[in-house]
Amino acid sequence: MQVKKGIVIVFAILAASITSVAAQTYPSRPITITIAFPPGGPSEGLIRLLAERMSLSLGQPVVIENRPGGAGGSVGTKAVAGATPDGHTLLLSPPGALVVAPLVYRDVGYDPIKAFTPIATLMSMPQVLVVHPTVPAKSMQEFVAYAKANPGKINFPSPGYGTQPHLLGEMFKWMAGVEIIHVPYKGPAQAVTDLLAGQVQMSFQNVGFMLPHIEAGKLKALALADEVRDPTLPDVPTTIESGLPNLQATFWMGIVAPTGVPPAIIKRLNAEINAVMKTKEAEAMLAKLNAKPKPGSPEDFAAFIAAETQKWAAVVKAANIRAD
Repeated sequence: MQVKKGIVIVFAILAASITSVAAQTYPSRPITITIAFPPGGPSEGLIRLLAERMSLSLGQPVVIENRPGGAGGSVGTKAVAGATPDGHTLLLSPPGALVVAPLVYRDVGYDPIKAFTPIATLMSMPQVLVVHPTVPAKSMQEFVAYAKANPGKINFPSPGYGTQPHLLGEMFKWMAGVEIIHVPYKGPAQAVTDLLAGQVQMSFQNVGFMLPHIEAGKLKALALADEVRDPTLPDVPTTIESGLPNLQATFWMGIVAPTGVPPAIIKRLNAEINAVMKTKEAEAMLAKLNAKPKPGSPEDFAAFIAAETQKWAAVVKAANIRAD
């Protein structure tokens, strides 16, 4: 028994030693950050700034690779889940791939909790409820009353099934007790075009995306799905102030690694990412997106993902959202 115990201790020491050496020599080759969606999104500049700054501080190129496809970005996400866990392959993800897709789709090919180790969150963007000017409501309370008086006559768009605008609309429907109709599109552009034309009447979207239309008077902002008001829309109350305190959601982005990456490497990457997000250049880019930095530890990110999963699971169940 003592011999077996001694062998176990030796193997534990060897494993710790190997992990320590791996962390000290990291990175030994270029790092790839996979994005499971097409290039050209509004946050692309921020991601490229992150890659450039990390390349300098880590002493190895940090390459951005777009791998779109699959349900909720499952193609690129699954590829990273199966990558060698040495810290050289990372995933940048919004809520969709890490939280929503596994709840909505039957089989995305990975378990987000078991397959990934959280590293750091980058940012969060508040979501705003907007309506077409023809909707006779100037507040959330008036809009709820109008929706209740006109069941089935209000349509809301989303960039696709299971996206955050879709889930926020379903959350609003559930919490406010109203009957509104979801209209899925293949992307945000056509959804917003039809919203501006009055073909659909309401939508939840990122503040930065909607701000030009709100300022031009083409859309009315009724409430912000956040805990505090947005400085660019100081007169728009939060959902808390508007009587729906649990109608809360922000669009966020974070970086994870395949499970098995040594903790020392995870800790180093977290420090590198947080440092970049505190620079003046990153702050300026976040301001243009109406986004807020979201610094924290890997443990903070893990707890946040767990809370997001619990929240959206309740919405998915209540709205009976399922897709093949």
